[in-house]
Amino acid sequence: MPQPEENEIFVATQLNPGALEADLRYALDAEVRFDAGSRALYATDASNYRQIPIGVVLPRTTEAVIKTLEICHRHGAPVVSRGGGTGLCGQTCNVAVVIDHSKYLNRILELDPEKGFAWVEPGVILDQLREQAENYHLTFGPDPATHTHNTLGGMIGNNSCGVHSVMAGRTVDNILELDVITYDGVRITVGETTDLELEEIIAQGGRRGEIYAGLKSIRDRQAKRIRERYPKIPRRVSGYNLDELLPENGFNVAHALVGTEGTCVTILAAKVRLVHSPPARSILLLGYPDVYSAGDHVPEILKFEPVGLEGLDDLLVKFMQKKKLHPEDIELLPPGKGWLLVEFGGETEEESDQKAKDAMEALKKLKDPPSMKLFIDEKEEKRIWEVRESGLGATANVPGFPLSWPGWEDAAVAPDKIGGYLREFRKLLDRHGLNASLYGHFGDGCIHCRISFDLFSAEGVANFTSFLDHASDLVVSYGGSFSAEHGDGQSKALYLRKMYGDELIEAFRQFKGLWDPQWKMNPGKVVDPYHPDQNLRLGVTYDPWQPETRFRFPTDETSFARATLRCVGVGECRRTHNAFMCPSFQATREEQHTTRGRAHLLFEMFRRDFIKDGWRSVEVRDALELCLSCKGCKGECPVNVDMAAYKAEFLHHHYHNRLRPRPAYSMGLFGIWGRLGAGMPRLANLVSHATLLSGVVKWIGGIASQRSMPTFAPESFTSAYRRQEKQPEQKGKEVVLYPDIFNDCFYPEILHAACEVLERFGYQVIVPDQNPPAVRPPMDYGMLDYAMKRMEEVIDQLSPYVRRGIPVVILEPSTAAVFRDELPELLPEHQDGKRLTAHTFLMSEFVLREGLTPPNLPGKVLLQAHCHEKSVLSLHAKAAHELLAKMGLSVEEPEKGCCGMAGSFGFESGKYEVSMKIAEANLLPAVREAGAETYIVADGFSCRTQIQQGAGKRALHTAELLHLAFTRTLLPPPAK
Repeated sequence: MPQPEENEIFVATQLNPGALEADLRYALDAEVRFDAGSRALYATDASNYRQIPIGVVLPRTTEAVIKTLEICHRHGAPVVSRGGGTGLCGQTCNVAVVIDHSKYLNRILELDPEKGFAWVEPGVILDQLREQAENYHLTFGPDPATHTHNTLGGMIGNNSCGVHSVMAGRTVDNILELDVITYDGVRITVGETTDLELEEIIAQGGRRGEIYAGLKSIRDRQAKRIRERYPKIPRRVSGYNLDELLPENGFNVAHALVGTEGTCVTILAAKVRLVHSPPARSILLLGYPDVYSAGDHVPEILKFEPVGLEGLDDLLVKFMQKKKLHPEDIELLPPGKGWLLVEFGGETEEESDQKAKDAMEALKKLKDPPSMKLFIDEKEEKRIWEVRESGLGATANVPGFPLSWPGWEDAAVAPDKIGGYLREFRKLLDRHGLNASLYGHFGDGCIHCRISFDLFSAEGVANFTSFLDHASDLVVSYGGSFSAEHGDGQSKALYLRKMYGDELIEAFRQFKGLWDPQWKMNPGKVVDPYHPDQNLRLGVTYDPWQPETRFRFPTDETSFARATLRCVGVGECRRTHNAFMCPSFQATREEQHTTRGRAHLLFEMFRRDFIKDGWRSVEVRDALELCLSCKGCKGECPVNVDMAAYKAEFLHHHYHNRLRPRPAYSMGLFGIWGRLGAGMPRLANLVSHATLLSGVVKWIGGIASQRSMPTFAPESFTSAYRRQEKQPEQKGKEVVLYPDIFNDCFYPEILHAACEVLERFGYQVIVPDQNPPAVRPPMDYGMLDYAMKRMEEVIDQLSPYVRRGIPVVILEPSTAAVFRDELPELLPEHQDGKRLTAHTFLMSEFVLREGLTPPNLPGKVLLQAHCHEKSVLSLHAKAAHELLAKMGLSVEEPEKGCCGMAGSFGFESGKYEVSMKIAEANLLPAVREAGAETYIVADGFSCRTQIQQGAGKRALHTAELLHLAFTRTLLPPPAK
């Protein structure tokens, strides 16, 4: 059989990529991309591996998939299918044409609640199917932690499982039929096959008959070995499912193809089983002295028939605390250093609660009962699941600990052997000088871990492969499986011979050869694989470029290149609903508009061996073009990738000594134009709003023609404040009110309201003598030298106050975020800068921090928190809710993510449509539907502008709401 390297030699020496691309473009209803940026985006997944593909195809129809294979077959080009790209074993990257099914082939074709099945396209996101099925109290049973963004095609490729496989089994157990096509164009619908049907198919001849005859031959010759060698455990996923061809399993060809990782066929559609989903759930948390004793008790817990049984160790909790992940949720854990999370299901809450209580009563009678805590509140249950599902993110890039990587992340043993296996596994880690948190699906014997492999040095890589060799021996000695839901890819496939023996490995080759005689389907994975130390993203040749940067990256060894390694590729940024990041991906469904895609391109830029233009890279620039700098990634990404900072740093260098796009000068330098406009508001408003003049101004400034320019107030807050007659100084604690340029120039009534509110609370309000310069706008456009100078000016202005410990209240969240988030990254040693960071507060934070009692104002609030509040000022986002609740208001927040305006993003020409698509997803419909009695609250200038221009309603600042509660009147906007 061909070796994987032979495929690469063919592609490099015989394939004509230009001709292949031309043929694909001419014939397909698809997006065909052979450019360097697209190829770099798909060069890796969530694994340790990297292979540059030939090109990428995003088919719009099933017919386009079929045509893609026909053309690739004609050219001899290998292919690999890809869904969410969350594979951990390298199975979705290859030197091949990548077919990405996720953007267009994501329809649920049929859902039959009566018969309990659905037909789906391969790009359907799991939660998309589950949400529709839940309308009938049905679900697709397997549910990996990536259920919000993984695809059914990927799950079928990997034979994925997840938490509730205890209840419903693996993916293979929930597939009824598959519509598949081979590399040479044979389209077959496969499933269970009776003896009579099998003989008829063979008799009909042709490629289909040849395949079935070969499958029957493999079964007949290998049946005894299959029954003897296949592990008898709930989670055997490694290798091919030849056991599904046995007579007792109905010669189920669909099941035999599940878990083949795209090495045999391409899936066009799948008929999946939907099982009853108990509508009520209760969670019982059990605490043990350590994770090993927790593992010992798994068989005891399984007697109570839970629908989910998860385990986690104290190291995972320690990692979460280090990363400040779900700190309040961790507090819900009962005493212990190892825990079992047991979920019970029922038709009613009473039924599921009673099952949990019965288990508790029985466990209390044990000699050494665990600590116990029962959760019946749905919100608390969700918080507990967030702790468990944070496993991968919590164990990656932990401050103070070595980097950790996949490689041996999902081996499984029988559930009654978990305790013993974990003890020996820990000893094996210790012998190799490695560390890992141990958690996973204990009810099915599946253990997850990211391990502190050194994948940079020759010694470290040798230790990596040596560990895999010994770990595979350990699993075999326990009768287990190397993979329990993530597949083999190339990281574990080399060791399959230990599990199955020579004869069955040969049978795997024959199985693949029947479907793919030319060996072009995802070559080098599962069968005749690359070695686990080949194609490493890092490895001994990894020597990234280390240029000087303005951001200091203090938590990433002061290296931008090191910061790009944060992204672990798990794809949380690919969620399409109920998600903060990435708003641009939610609008475009483009991989390059995810945090992951952008991080991968930056990684490639620093590698310099494929994207070689460094700071001048157009591929990186284009990927960052639609980044809203919302910082949703820094707050929501499990490894806190800060794409806004990466973008600012890149743009700083990309445009060094070069002309920037027009919006950088019109909006990035708004600190200059804003103050000029505020000094002559009538003229500024005439120029920006008169029909002919405004069109010219917008064109010059690169501003979208659909946008209305904000109107300057007749008098700024600072101007009015300073011309007032000086009143006797009010006694009380001092507080600085920061007159940010946006509120000062456009919404001075907000600053006036804030000033009066602070005085009513008994504070002596200080307004700086000089107007502080604008720092956020040039920061977002990558004008970092200019922004840092302005930042130092602000620090100098405020240092007399912060040195005395006087708090600074800032009303604009994006401005506060500059001093709380960017300042420590840009000027980490600046002592006054540190003081400013520590003393900067938004209004809600300040009121709660000072223990002030807000006035009562009953009613409803529709809250749009600014992105920076929810990401880097996350405590304030919670403070806003808490303050409003203390005022007697009920709060609804319709948009988890960005409003779409994102500072000046929504004003830029060419970005209006994306901006409005983001806003129309949730925010603007909710604003329009809000009754007259509902207060709409948005502290961010950009959020208020989007709401005003998109829905025609005025949004209030929290300061205005507090003023209203004190006085029962709103300060009117100045006449304009």
